[in-house]
This record gives sequence, structure tokens and C-alpha cells, in this order.
Amino acid sequence: MKQRPVVIQGGMGVAVSNWVLARAVSQCGQLGVVSGTALDQMLARRLQDGDPGGHMRRAMDRFPFRAMAQRVWDTYYVPGGKAAGRPYKPLPLRTVDSPRSLIELIVVGNFVEVWLARDGHDGLVGINYLEKIQIPHLPSFYGAMLAGVDYVLMGAGIPMKVPGALDRLANHELATYPIHVVGSSADDEAAAVVFDPREYMEHDLAPLPRPQFLAIISSSLLGQTLIKRANGYVDGFVVEGPTAGGHNAPPRGKPTFNDDGEPIYGERDVVDLEKMAALGRPFWMAGGWGTAAKLQECLAAGAAGIQVGTAFAFCEESGLRADYKRALLDKAIDGTIRVYTDPLASPTSFPFKVAQLDGTMSARDVYEARRRVCDLGYLREVYRGADGSLGYRCPSEPVHAYVSKGGNVAETVGRKCVCNGLMANAGHPQVRGASAEVGIVTAGDDLAQIARFLAPGQTTYGAADVIAHLLSGVGTSAPVRPAASEELAPA
Repeated sequence: MKQRPVVIQGGMGVAVSNWVLARAVSQCGQLGVVSGTALDQMLARRLQDGDPGGHMRRAMDRFPFRAMAQRVWDTYYVPGGKAAGRPYKPLPLRTVDSPRSLIELIVVGNFVEVWLARDGHDGLVGINYLEKIQIPHLPSFYGAMLAGVDYVLMGAGIPMKVPGALDRLANHELATYPIHVVGSSADDEAAAVVFDPREYMEHDLAPLPRPQFLAIISSSLLGQTLIKRANGYVDGFVVEGPTAGGHNAPPRGKPTFNDDGEPIYGERDVVDLEKMAALGRPFWMAGGWGTAAKLQECLAAGAAGIQVGTAFAFCEESGLRADYKRALLDKAIDGTIRVYTDPLASPTSFPFKVAQLDGTMSARDVYEARRRVCDLGYLREVYRGADGSLGYRCPSEPVHAYVSKGGNVAETVGRKCVCNGLMANAGHPQVRGASAEVGIVTAGDDLAQIARFLAPGQTTYGAADVIAHLLSGVGTSAPVRPAASEELAPA
């Protein structure tokens, strides 16, 4: 058994927590985590960019089902890369009955990211998903498990059905995953994704190792509920507070807002560490715990450690595009950084942390100038039409389209296209005419203190620097930075 990690690197999407970052963290003896969000798009766009460095090809050559990998390669690979002003080829939007070609791309995309993160070392690697993006879960899990992923982490919802799915997929058995349908009862059995690995396997395989499952939660009560009601064993928890980046759980109780329109969190939103320890499962604290002192506090209270995202998002190995990373680091250093908890930006209706940066979707004039379009669709909600059929809509799509599908026009106010924005963050923006999509950078409140990881005279830092800082004083041996030839690779 591998040693349980003290530090979990947060799974930040899209591809900010890429395989390069996860591999660097794993090589330092902690849990490197890749983002599992939109890995079908990431693989397709990396291939259309000509597969710089040949890393996609290298991983796909190790995929166990050769014909499937070749179909994906033949469909998306562009020798030398597409022209800079040309758009990326669109993918089919995910539905309950997605086409086989898309499911194959999802399986291969998840395999590739995990395989590359695991390559060349024996450290731990995890993958992070959002419960809100339910439709691709099963083929995503399977692809990651084919690559030997050690941990599956999931937040942005209540992942009751994940453990049982992992159990079945480990034995290559048919699995089902219920999909939330707006306005339907929890017993709407007609709305479910079905995935049978044996319909995709080209030859028999031995059972796969079942990864440990960590649910990302915001309260001990939710942890207790998952232990009692989940359809399989929950191996542990990441307890995420409202200062963490990305999507936050809404405040408990009647919502209130400060003068800037941000939700106000109170005492009810503070997690009781004693109650977490009483659950009897390992847990890691996240959101404002990314210091050596806070780590020691966690360990003293019975936690297994901490999860840290923001510090890793701005290190050298992360997949965040370099110009955004540099600009936000500079703002943090000079004390002008601002992270806004936007209650409206995300189509999920969860509060979403947005780092304020000119030229990105956080700038009002930039976003208002953008033509509303929903062509990635990861955060679309599923609804039932008047005829009983399933439909798909997003509050960030064109207003008339959303309303025509039965949506409330009020839900469209302030919504931003998080899907395209996060894809742009990773350096793969869709091109529309003479312009390209811009990013929407998410970070935790801890971004203001990010400069503490910079050595005197340095303007960048690496994942090993973060881990060395966090573990100082814990009695764990210091991490070793990878050799220069291995340290960075194209994402």
C-alpha cells in the first residue's frame, strides 16, 4: 500500500491541474491530481494543435484498445497543428445517449491525462470531477481506471452514486448513473447514463484496481449522509471551505450579501473538525489551509492533511496560460489583487470565485461584448419537455434559446460562459471570426498571499517549492525537485 498523502494538490479545471503539474507533485511524494473536466475537448484540441512534444501519441500508444485510440487520432490529429486563425473542430454535445465516437474520446482522453501524470514514477495520482457534470462520468471513470488512477475526487454536488460505479467498472461490468432532471423527482429512472465497458473492449482484461474515492464536502453532516446512503464505500473526504477557488457551496441558511453582492458566510459554514474526525474516515481540509502552520493545526485535530489549489495554480508546472499567470502574480506581489465571489457567473448557480483581471471575462466590458453562445455545453442542465422527452439548456446560452426551452429569463442575468472561459485559460481558446475566446480565471482568496512561495529575487516558483513550504515543520523529508530535463513538458 502506498503511503497516504499529507498534501493533496487541488484538481483545478480546465487543465490548470494538468498532467505536468500532477506528475511534479506526485514525484514529490504527495497526491498529484489532474482535472477530469473536459478531457475530451483537451485531447481533441491538443491533437489539432499538432501534439507538441508528442505526449498525446506517447500515451495513446499505451492505451489497451489500439483500434479505439487510432480512431481518435485519425479524427483529430492535424500534422503541424491547425492554422492559428482557424477554429477548433466542434465536438458533439454530451447527452444521455451520446454517440459512440464521443464516448470513445472521453475514455481515451481520461486515460491519456492520468497515464502521463503517472509516467516515470510510482507516486500517487488522482483525478477530480464535478458532480454537476454528470453525463460523462462513467466513461471518464473507466478511462482513468484503465490508466491506473489511485484516487477519484468529486465535488460540486452530492456524489452518492460514485462508489458503486467504481466498484462495477473495476470488474468491467455495466454501470448506470442517474442524471438530475430539473423539476423531476429523484426516482426518475428514465434519466440515466448507461455504460457497458464490454461494448468497447477489444479484448479481455484482468479486473482493474478500484481507486479510493474522496468526496469533496462542506459539512460533517454531508459526510455522515454519504457514509450512510452512498451506494458503496466512501474512502474519505476533502472538506472545502468558502475561501477555496472554483465553485463554492452556497452559504447555509437564508442568503445574505455584502455591499459588493458577494454571498456572506457565517458560523454555520465553519466545519467542526472534531465532528469530522468522529466520522472515522480520513479527511483533508481545503480552502485557506495552505500554510505550514495550518497543516500542523489540521494534523493535530485528526485530519490526514490538507488540499491546496491556488498555490499550485500559479506555479511553473500548472496549465494556466503564462500571460494570465504572470499578470496575476504581479498583482498579488504589489497588493492589488482582488478575488470576487460571484453568485451569478456560473450556470450551476453555485457561487464561483473569479480573479479580477483586465482582458478576461471578469471585466464587464469584455464579457458584455461577447456574443452569447453555448457550444461546449458541459454545464447544461437536463429538463423534461412537455412531451416527456429530455432537453438540454444553459443559462449562459442565448437568452431567447434558454427561454424557448422553458427557462426563466431571470436565470440568465449575470451568467458567464464558464466552459469557454476555462478552456481559454488553458491556452486552447475557440476562435470566432477575427477573435478568440478569453479566459475566466478562478482562484481562492489565498491568491493575495501567493508571493510567499517566491524565493528572494525570483519571479516564479515550482510545485516542489510549495510542498517544501507546506511540509516545513511537519517532520516529513523535503521534496526533491525533478531533474531539469523532466521538470516541465508542454501541456
